[in-house]
Amino acid sequence: MTAAPGMTAPAAAGSAAIPGDPSRPALVRLVRDEGRRVLATLVRTTGSVQLAEDAVQDAIERALRTWPRDGLPANPRAWLTLTARRRAVDLIRREAARDGKEAQAMVLLEPDDGPPPSGPVARDDLLRLVFTCCHPALSLDAQVALSLRTLGGLSTGEVARALLVREATMVKRLTRTRQKIAQARIPYRVPAAADLPDRVAAVAATVYLMFNEGYLPAESDDPSRPDLADEAVRLGRLLRELLPTEPSVLGLLGLMLLQDARRAARFDAAGEVVLLADQDRGRWRAELISEGVRLVGEGLRRSPDRPDPYVVQAAIAACHGLAPSYPETDWNAVLSWYDVLLTVHDTGVARLNRAVALGERDGPAAGLAAIEAITGLTDYPLWHASRGELRVRLGQEPAARADLRAALALPLGGAQRRYLQRRLAELT
Repeated sequence: MTAAPGMTAPAAAGSAAIPGDPSRPALVRLVRDEGRRVLATLVRTTGSVQLAEDAVQDAIERALRTWPRDGLPANPRAWLTLTARRRAVDLIRREAARDGKEAQAMVLLEPDDGPPPSGPVARDDLLRLVFTCCHPALSLDAQVALSLRTLGGLSTGEVARALLVREATMVKRLTRTRQKIAQARIPYRVPAAADLPDRVAAVAATVYLMFNEGYLPAESDDPSRPDLADEAVRLGRLLRELLPTEPSVLGLLGLMLLQDARRAARFDAAGEVVLLADQDRGRWRAELISEGVRLVGEGLRRSPDRPDPYVVQAAIAACHGLAPSYPETDWNAVLSWYDVLLTVHDTGVARLNRAVALGERDGPAAGLAAIEAITGLTDYPLWHASRGELRVRLGQEPAARADLRAALALPLGGAQRRYLQRRLAELT
């Protein structure tokens, strides 16, 4: 599996005169990340995703206009929350065609400093919003897309690439989903405890795709978005608190921790990609690897009859995390786990990853044959890039150049694009 909602802050001219950090990209990241939390809070208080999105977007635009001029507020989130609430009141008043609307607006003006709701879901606005978006009346893909678009801080195009569909398709899917919610009067509220297991699949997928976007952004020139990855891990820990025996939750958290353990070694000082084979394993976080391995073991014990996809993927990540060096990776174990994964999660991306592992164990010709047997990934840049790398190892440089050009013709994050451009330059 690989990633959304939220607001992508609009571009504006000028540079941000923010004390301590004059960079406009830093300002945009700040309002984007804080805006995601403000949106979740406003959805809870208004009960309307559309109203909350409109109000928060307006607050973000105002922040981008005023903060460069006036300086960063002492509490940026509180500033955004108050501004968004006032905007929501204006929107409600403007459309006050029914009794009670004015009262709703007055409630929004009251400070939200009462006792927090009880329970891990109700206590955390972001987790609450994920669960409420993942309503079983919607298809699984629609639940994940809506959740990502609403609170992941990503564009519709990023959501489309995360779910391996075209952007135009995703626009239509999100429109139909919102229409269905309005027509069926699907409420935005926390489900009862007995209903939580029915929503776990969509919630886990949402959290993992948020993590993936933080781990390696689909569009951004930033090599990573650590705040988003951290948020996904935080939500994963809350999920484990909520559902401590659920295998998919154990596997999800273990998978994220095992991947996040490599964060410090994944990029060089210039922000360029360092491949797994070349990473300094001394910079990996051993405590996260140990915790992830323990979660894999617990997840396996709790899924004896049917393997859980997240647990199996975490087991694959554990094989890499425990290997003393890249040449000492147990590729037999990696391939065995991929074979298990394909019995419960047979996707093109899983087959591609298995083919890459096969190329490491049996040589590039075997890996290339396996990649070429995969269908349905011609719009996936890493399919072309992986094929190109194997062809380089086989000495098929003209074909490899064509593969790398095909990958570069598709949407890629900045770090991935620069790496493939360097590879192509080396071949030419």
